[in-house]
Amino acid sequence: MAEPMTAGTAPIGAVVIGAGPAGLAAAAELVRAGTHVTLVDGSPRFGGQYWRHGAADDSPSAPSPRWHHGWSTYRELRDTLLGAEHAGHLTHLPSTHVWALDHGHAGGFDVHVAPTSEAVGPQDLCTIAAERVVLCPGAYDRQLPVPGWTLPGVMSAGSVQAFIKTQRRSPGQRVLLAGTGPFLMAAAATVLQTGARVAAICESTDLTGWLPGGASAALVPSKITEGAQYTSLLARHRVPFLRRHAVTEIRGEDRVRAVEVSRVDAAGAVVAGSARVLDDIDVVGLGWGFVPQTELLMQTGAETRLDGDGSLVGVVDGSQESSIPGLFLAGEITGVTGAAGAVAEGRVAGRAAAQSGTGRRRDAAARARHRTFAGAMHHAHPVPRRWEDWMRDETVVCRCEEVTYEEVTTARDDLALADPRSVKGSTRAGMGMCQGRICGFAMACLSSQSAARSDGDHAAARQVSNRPFAMPLSLGALAAEHTDGEQPGSASSR
Repeated sequence: MAEPMTAGTAPIGAVVIGAGPAGLAAAAELVRAGTHVTLVDGSPRFGGQYWRHGAADDSPSAPSPRWHHGWSTYRELRDTLLGAEHAGHLTHLPSTHVWALDHGHAGGFDVHVAPTSEAVGPQDLCTIAAERVVLCPGAYDRQLPVPGWTLPGVMSAGSVQAFIKTQRRSPGQRVLLAGTGPFLMAAAATVLQTGARVAAICESTDLTGWLPGGASAALVPSKITEGAQYTSLLARHRVPFLRRHAVTEIRGEDRVRAVEVSRVDAAGAVVAGSARVLDDIDVVGLGWGFVPQTELLMQTGAETRLDGDGSLVGVVDGSQESSIPGLFLAGEITGVTGAAGAVAEGRVAGRAAAQSGTGRRRDAAARARHRTFAGAMHHAHPVPRRWEDWMRDETVVCRCEEVTYEEVTTARDDLALADPRSVKGSTRAGMGMCQGRICGFAMACLSSQSAARSDGDHAAARQVSNRPFAMPLSLGALAAEHTDGEQPGSASSR
């Protein structure tokens, strides 16, 4: 890994944060335009979560992994960046987190980075000075609490797929996927391709929400093809697809053993007498869409808005530039669209950051098509408004701090704490290692006096996304950064 540039030296041309589809595309456009790029990513290899893979898959002679889509696009971007790195035009910092992003008053940015693991030695911090930043942090699975969701064997749907992409086997032999959205089918298909079984897919909607926006799917033919492939595979394996169903309890002592599923109405309320138990389940994958990683964006003070699915996202112009000059955003940080849309946005952002135009017309057109499709998807797969009805007093809401539903609702109702920050201060929900990433959406809903607010509250969303540090840091590392009279933010490589 190349040595990062530290504060006090001349700013480099551009820093790209994140090496997923959007970040790779942005970096490729920057180096093609002759701009030196530092690419920072928490993973050891290019690809992000979407093209997550094992080391063997990166061999030039390796066949395309059967659970990956767009692998040829990945290889084209990877090869471009490897060539640029060899030529000295790109500095790749793998296994490196950005823990803070500062926008200087005189322009430019300080990108504060640290290794992803302390196992190999001290957590050395350093700062990269950059004229421009392209922020492509990606997203993570949105989760809702349910009785039993803390049992071993319960994962996010994205984690099920990520496990398979890196380990080449399923985390369990009989898997149930539940939540809402097309990704459930993608995760189920990946499980089937390993030889494991999918007990059922529980989709909380009835899919009629696609009818008003069905024409938007025609704008992205690849989505239709991909959906048809999933449907065919699920049909061949006779996987039950349960519409208007949700997991209302996960059962087991030492691990997942069985799952209670119930039929729900359009609002998400359980239909009386509809519950049934599916036995012999060893893995449950839960997914309610995705949440963009916005903590770095929040640190800059850039303008945000709520997307159609209630997610907090960054506001950008036609060149993907945020309200902060020189800060460009691409991929899920501007709204969840999928990998192809992220690549298109990354190309536009990269060319704009390189000051070589706003991107090719086909990239702008692809961006628009995928945004339209995403809007239809959010409309068709909303989080059920009545999901709170599934809860019990003892159900854990915040896994890190083991805060229960009863504790949250007592703070909300009896203490009249009507915002996530106040409830957090009273109950410690969101104060653990994940800093509210897992429970944040649920807390934003629950603290607004009604889970019907799951359609979004901008102020609440900003509260649960506001993290001074984007990753855990040791006090020793922070103290070492400010020794010898250094000012905060001026780190050196130790």
